[in-house]
Amino acid sequence: MSIKINHLQHIGIPISNIERSREFYERLGFKPVMRSTFDHEGAEGKVAMMKHGKVIVELYQMPEPELSEVKKRKDGRIDHVAFDVSDIDETFTTLKSKGFEILEDSPVFLNFWKKGCRYFNISGPDGERLEFCQIL
Repeated sequence: MSIKINHLQHIGIPISNIERSREFYERLGFKPVMRSTFDHEGAEGKVAMMKHGKVIVELYQMPEPELSEVKKRKDGRIDHVAFDVSDIDETFTTLKSKGFEILEDSPVFLNFWKKGCRYFNISGPDGERLEFCQIL
């Protein structure tokens, strides 16, 4: 089966505190483009769509009692979300200077693609891993 996929539409990330996560993503340059609520088994959850360029991240907070169960969700959690960057060293320096929790000591080289790539990860407020990657 072949289907046409145009581009990544959004990445959904379960979070425990919608405001804390919204502020975190705004610090990365994302802008809120949609905020709403949703019904889950008779209780209200919260959602915020955050956009940076063409990338959209959906942050969603389940209602109580699921709020404390973020790590135990039945459908799991995203391992990481990767963002393409043009200058990995500049990105690393900028995020380090802004106090983000960087998981590597420096950008890491992988022998992927034709000439390789370099990447590093930061940790978000709920332990989500955000990767920044430059294909060389």
